[in-house]
Amino acid sequence: MQHLPSVSVLAVYPMIRGFAFVFFKSPSSPIDWGVQYVAVSHAKRNAASLSRIEKILDQHQPDAIVIEDYTERGSRRSPRIRRLYRSLGHVAQTRAIDVYPIKKADMQQCFASVGAKTKHEIGQAVARQFPEFAHRLPGKRQAWEAQQTGMGLFSAAALGVVFYQQGQN
Repeated sequence: MQHLPSVSVLAVYPMIRGFAFVFFKSPSSPIDWGVQYVAVSHAKRNAASLSRIEKILDQHQPDAIVIEDYTERGSRRSPRIRRLYRSLGHVAQTRAIDVYPIKKADMQQCFASVGAKTKHEIGQAVARQFPEFAHRLPGKRQAWEAQQTGMGLFSAAALGVVFYQQGQN
């Protein structure tokens, strides 16, 4: 699938307590980004997250939404996150916005060219590409630690990078 470099993209990465997003106007220009924490009960978290994502869609009106491919074999996303992705797909469909799922293998291939294999190394590569994110990069986590929520921003940005990189092939 060919993507045009001039396409504006909203990359969304859901997390346990909310979601991270990066809005790109072009491959080299993230315009808006953040981590949205949703402080409601687990049962209401998807609805609250979706409501906030819709506000971002209203504000930026992207041409495409980029998400991780949660349907591929081996995906470890929780049932709640999978439901959120499906709901986001429905919202996008009603707004005539294309949704592009990025496969883990595509992510790995894209960042292998800069020697990044792990999530932290990919985060470092994103921080080098977009210095405005660098101060937000969490330290490397130990194997027994949970993923730091700040890493979600780098995961969202990485999805956008892969989207644009695939479109230039």
